[in-house]
Amino acid sequence: MSPTLLKTWGISVALAVLATVALLTIRPFIGTLAFAPDQGFNWYYWKRPDPDAISRASAWGAYVLHQLFIWGLIAWAQAHRDQLRDRNRLHPVNWIALGGTAFFVGLHYLQTALFYDGLGQDLPVITSQGSVILLLVIVLLMEAPRRGLFFGTGKGWFAAIKPLLIRYHGYYFAWAITFTYWYHPMETTAGHLLGFLYTFLLFLQAAFIFTRVHSNRWWTFALEASVLIHGVTVALVAGQEFWTMFFFGFLVLIVVTQMHGLGLSRRTRWTIAGASVAATVVVYAQKGWGFLNEVIRIPAIDYFLVLVIGGAILLGRRLARRVT
Repeated sequence: MSPTLLKTWGISVALAVLATVALLTIRPFIGTLAFAPDQGFNWYYWKRPDPDAISRASAWGAYVLHQLFIWGLIAWAQAHRDQLRDRNRLHPVNWIALGGTAFFVGLHYLQTALFYDGLGQDLPVITSQGSVILLLVIVLLMEAPRRGLFFGTGKGWFAAIKPLLIRYHGYYFAWAITFTYWYHPMETTAGHLLGFLYTFLLFLQAAFIFTRVHSNRWWTFALEASVLIHGVTVALVAGQEFWTMFFFGFLVLIVVTQMHGLGLSRRTRWTIAGASVAATVVVYAQKGWGFLNEVIRIPAIDYFLVLVIGGAILLGRRLARRVT
């Protein structure tokens, strides 16, 4: 990675952190809203109680504009990929993406300050959570040929579909990130702030398309693993006792799959695995062994979806070849 590219990436990450801190200044504009009582599963709590056509149009209109912008950049970059062969420098499309990201951060700030509305006004929370879960599953599929699925094994299972995922994953990822971004108003709870920081970093990942930043294994690992921090924080802020499910569930994914693509030594990997098992024993010895099944809930869902989605794509690919 060239020094200029590395410097630009570092400055971009620092600006993402500053933008997250700056979200605290929105509190005087949005005041204190009287939210409707929590209605349980699939209910999104942070939405204005008196939405109207203008507030809804502000959220949906901004979302559509942002979505078309990022999809358009991806389509252009793929159509002109021969002009983007040098992965050690930024191209005009990267600068446009970075500038567009800054613009839409400012637009969301303004839209929240004026209207405090989001896509969550009209859609259940599972749509936002599900889009991100599926994104993480597709990452597991894409990276499987490089790092495997289970302790470095399974590298060949889905290798045949990696080119397809590499070529088209950007469109889905761009939708999942942009949809989730406009689903939430810019609230200032710890969970929201971390969520927006995570989203800003994912937008940066998209902005550095066709550069070495985009494929750097430590950077992509950090983006994958950050969901552990975000999930735990959201659960703690909400006063939910099953924060342990998020912590140890995503930790299992790190130990079983994600850390095996980093080039770590065998000793280091065994040390991480041993420390994870020890932490699990300590926590659940106090919480109660009856809750131990929490540890496998998230990994079980993710690996099940990997096998189902990966298998479906392989089957579809085989049927398409027979037809053609």
